[in-house]
Amino acid sequence: MAIRGSLSEANLADVLQLLALGQKTGVLSLAREGSFGAVHFDRGGVWFASLVNRRDRLGDRLVRAGLVDADVLAALQPELVDDDDRDLVRVLLDRGLVESDAIVREYRTLVEEAVCQLFTWTTGTFAFEPRHAPEGSPLVTFPADSLLMEAARRVDEWTQIEKKIPSLDLLFEIDGARLQQSGITLTAEQTRIAPLLDGTHDVATIVERSGLGEFAVGKAVYGLVTAGFAQRVGRSAARRQPAPESRVAEHRNLGIAFYRTSMYEEAQREFRQVLELRADDLGARFHLGLVHLRRRAWTDAISTLRDAAAQPEAKATVLHALAYAYEGDGQLDAAEAALAETVKRGAASDPRVALSQAVIAMRRGDLPRAEERLSTARAWWGARQPAAVWFHHAGLAAAMRGELDRAIALLEEGITLHPHAALLHNDLAVVQERRGLHEAAARTLEHALLEESNMPHLHKNLGDYLYRAQRYDEAYECYERVVRLDPLHGADVWLKLGNMRYRRGDPAGARSAWESAQAIEPHNAIVRGNLGLALGEPLRAMSTPAVGSPETDLQTAGAPA
Repeated sequence: MAIRGSLSEANLADVLQLLALGQKTGVLSLAREGSFGAVHFDRGGVWFASLVNRRDRLGDRLVRAGLVDADVLAALQPELVDDDDRDLVRVLLDRGLVESDAIVREYRTLVEEAVCQLFTWTTGTFAFEPRHAPEGSPLVTFPADSLLMEAARRVDEWTQIEKKIPSLDLLFEIDGARLQQSGITLTAEQTRIAPLLDGTHDVATIVERSGLGEFAVGKAVYGLVTAGFAQRVGRSAARRQPAPESRVAEHRNLGIAFYRTSMYEEAQREFRQVLELRADDLGARFHLGLVHLRRRAWTDAISTLRDAAAQPEAKATVLHALAYAYEGDGQLDAAEAALAETVKRGAASDPRVALSQAVIAMRRGDLPRAEERLSTARAWWGARQPAAVWFHHAGLAAAMRGELDRAIALLEEGITLHPHAALLHNDLAVVQERRGLHEAAARTLEHALLEESNMPHLHKNLGDYLYRAQRYDEAYECYERVVRLDPLHGADVWLKLGNMRYRRGDPAGARSAWESAQAIEPHNAIVRGNLGLALGEPLRAMSTPAVGSPETDLQTAGAPA
């Protein structure tokens, strides 16, 4: 269930409590005046939070704490898919470069500060989109109530801070002589910002340059002002336009944040802004290609990713995405060529590449090759569990070979490891149906719909089961949901809706549904027959046939099924 609203009408605390009590899994996105934040939930707990354009990233913290050398961190950057703290955590732990306890401590602080910073937002919008949790267990999960208590404490403190710092464009100057004479010891945050309290940097600039959040800077300045070691000296002039590099980074980061929360139109806009400012920006072109992939705009994806792959510094990830675009467009030879180039660029043992090769083999009907590539992919995952998509294709390959029991076993294993993967529940229901386990299939679909209520395939398959069981009212509701979610999902959905509308005494609605079916499949004989009779004589003069099974549909080309 998606949730949207305004922070001026519903505060963040209420929204977090609602999601926590509802045991929700997904992403809460927040936007305010060009700033963007996100809080990630897994069954009601918070496992990640981020603020776009926040300069104090996890890598910076680890370097300052002496846990990672700056040169080592820079060397790892090409291995990261995105400029993403979560991806950095994975690489550092896989390489054994940082102790788990140390990285958890810094990660926890980063997440807490991000959430607390978002609590200071009283204007803007929020949107929650259900999404699956990441593969494997999150590094750490925070109970929402503990975050709420910490955030409430900070909000109370900020009320006092605002009395001294009512806006972020104020200028402050430190009294160095008096501070030195006092002999007091500054906090770490005060020490960090002291050189910037020179009467020329406003508070907003200090936040940007120090890498600290607004709360940390505000608290540090408040303490110095209250103790008489700093004083307000004025207000900055109108803030200058950011430098081109800052504008590029802002649009890029916003685009990545929008992409991760499935806001593809907004992401596309931001990445195009980056390319207008810097035409050779590889990261923006790559992510724009990913947006096209998500929207199944294969031609645009191929064009964009091909341009990205042509750049000398393009990584294997770009070629792999290009291969996926070719495969989606049906250009299997080009997809295999792109995968071969992916291997040359350093992905020789990447299980995702082997999986893509298996998919292409399945599309060619080469099941032995597909099975071999699937086995290789699983071996390359090593101690890690295969991704949910591997179980999807492995189950499909087994079903295509007629090994339905093996397919069921694979899919049940996948669901055990990825219980929230609605796709696997859908696959299992289809195989159970073919195996003759009709009631089990219906239960599997109903459970899947609890995980993902916006997946058209689930409603379609459940509708088919109910239709065959002659539970037409329930089937009708399922098909109506399908066409609301995806009007082009399939001609058979519109065909059955037309059949049932006709049975309900709604000839105009029936004709409209059959016309929608014909628009999807112009040469469908049953649809053409139904429409031919409907348009050739008044529907009220036609006898009312029984709505039958899908097999009956195939046998009644001369009349509405």
